[in-house]
Amino acid sequence: MRWDQLFRDLEAQLEAAEAAELDAEVADRTRREGGLVALVDRARGATGSRVSVRVLGTGTVEGVLVEAGSQWLLLTEDGGREALLPLTAVLSLSGLGARTAVPGGQVFARLGLAAALRAIARDRAGVSVGLVDGSVLTGTVDRVGADFVELSVHGAGEPRRRDGVTGVRTVPFAALASVRSGP
Repeated sequence: MRWDQLFRDLEAQLEAAEAAELDAEVADRTRREGGLVALVDRARGATGSRVSVRVLGTGTVEGVLVEAGSQWLLLTEDGGREALLPLTAVLSLSGLGARTAVPGGQVFARLGLAAALRAIARDRAGVSVGLVDGSVLTGTVDRVGADFVELSVHGAGEPRRRDGVTGVRTVPFAALASVRSGP
């Protein structure tokens, strides 16, 4: 009878040790996999949710996260104004929830900041460009290079007209904090 009790105790200890080992392995794998998640994949998990983004030189931008490219976030602010935010200018995000998107593939990787800015240039709509130093330019995106954008500067809310353009500003991507539709 004592032997039965001894074997049951040994078996219980072995099961407890195996369970602890499994728990430790799961925790280690979870930490390791969490370390592979990119910020953009974390943000993509919140697509369609209301988020708050703290942006260098711009302050807080709040709205519904519409899309996340490999180097940018697109939010629709209250009132319908859209804000393109380069990830290099993002200081923090809140409202992401618990979901994380599966890392994007090759097509997703091509959706860099230049691709998003070229879409804005094709639209020919007036924009407000916030820079990381806090200054703001208004105008129309005319050209997008590999690492810069050229903006024909004109009054906010005015259409791009030759006589209304007060200058052309070339802005490196590194200086961009936000590109917003409308004035």
